[in-house]
Amino acid sequence: MPRVRRCRQPGCHAMVNFPDHYCQQHYEHEAEYLASRERWARSHDKHYTHKYNTVTRNRDATKREQYNFYRTRQWAHLRQQVLDRDHYLCQYCKTIGKLTPNSKTVDHIVPVEAQPNSKADINNLAVICRQCHHKKTIWEQTYYGTGNGNELTNADPIENIGEIVKLMNDRHP
Repeated sequence: MPRVRRCRQPGCHAMVNFPDHYCQQHYEHEAEYLASRERWARSHDKHYTHKYNTVTRNRDATKREQYNFYRTRQWAHLRQQVLDRDHYLCQYCKTIGKLTPNSKTVDHIVPVEAQPNSKADINNLAVICRQCHHKKTIWEQTYYGTGNGNELTNADPIENIGEIVKLMNDRHP
């Protein structure tokens, strides 16, 4: 059975096949409605991006400096060196015997917030897949106290990926 919804014309209760929004009688309004949705989405996307960048990402001078580092040629070269060194394989999955190819994210093993001196240290960088990156971010927030609204802890930096994976998976199997 096809998905249906009601016609968007006020007072019209005709059912319309998805993805249309108007019935045959009011179909002339479809293009105008889609254009208005597109305008709304574009305007709100800009607003959301601006708010995110000013309130969350660049909330203070330290975060602004960290964010700007990822826009430098130095970072681009470091990132490419790490991707080539690790052959685009997630190093966190690799420690548990799983190969996750085509991982394109390069992550700081010890977060920049916890160890600012090592942000450009190639030995503190590793390729990571999305799933591991998500788990590691959650783990870092509890272990190191990184992230918005958290307070940094004085935890000893863990530089061994195997140990980090064990701690991550103990918390989020």
